[in-house]
Amino acid sequence: MNGQQFEMFSLAHFSAIGFIVFVIALLFLAREKWASPIKNKALLERIFAFTLLWFEIMYHLWMVSTGRWHLYESLPLELCSLTLLASILLLWTGNRHLFDFVFYAGIGGAIQAIVTPVLDLSFPHFRYFHFFYTHLGIILTALYFVWMKGYRPTCKGIWKTMLVLNILLPFITIINWAVDGNYMFLRMKPTNGSLLDFLGPYPWYILSLEVVAVLLFILLWLIVGKRSSR
Repeated sequence: MNGQQFEMFSLAHFSAIGFIVFVIALLFLAREKWASPIKNKALLERIFAFTLLWFEIMYHLWMVSTGRWHLYESLPLELCSLTLLASILLLWTGNRHLFDFVFYAGIGGAIQAIVTPVLDLSFPHFRYFHFFYTHLGIILTALYFVWMKGYRPTCKGIWKTMLVLNILLPFITIINWAVDGNYMFLRMKPTNGSLLDFLGPYPWYILSLEVVAVLLFILLWLIVGKRSSR
C-alpha cells in the first residue's frame, strides 16, 4: 500500500481534527481585521483556490500512476468532491448561489468526512494531507465568505441546497448503476464505519440521511447564519 494504514480516532486522526479546529478558530479571531478592505484580497482567494485545485489534480495523477484510478470510484461525484469544485469556483467568482451550496452541503459533508474518514493511508503520506487539506478548504471557504466577505446564509438557502442534492441523486444513481459504483454511498454504506451506520439499513438510510441533512443545515443556519446577521 506504500504507506501506513490510517486508523480512525488514532493520533494521526485526532491531530488532523485538532489542526482543523485551530485554523478555524484563527479565522474566526481574525474576522474583524480581514472583514475590512485588504489589498490583494481577491488574489489571495484565487491562490487558495489554486492550491485546492492543485491538491485535487495531484491526487488524481497519483491514483493514475499507482493504478488506483477506477471509473467506479474515482470520478468527482462524492458530495465532498462536488463541494470542493464548488468551493474553488466560489473563491474565483464569488457567486452567491454557489455560496449556499458550499456553506450547507460543504460544511455538513466535510464535517462528517473529517469525523469518520473514508481513508486508507495515514500520515505522512500525500493522501493523508490531500484528504484533510481539501476538506478543511471547503469549510474555510464557506466560513471565510461569512466572516470576511459578509455573505449571509439564509433559511431559503437550506431548501435550495436540498433541491440541488435531490436533483443530483437520480443522475448519480444512474452513474452508479452504469459503472458499478457507490458514489455518495447510494448503493451501500462505507465499510469502515460512518454516520450511516446509525440511520438504518439500505435503502432507508438514504431517507434518514435527508432528514439528518435538513436538521444539520438548520443547525448551521442557527449557529452561523442568524448570528452573522446580527
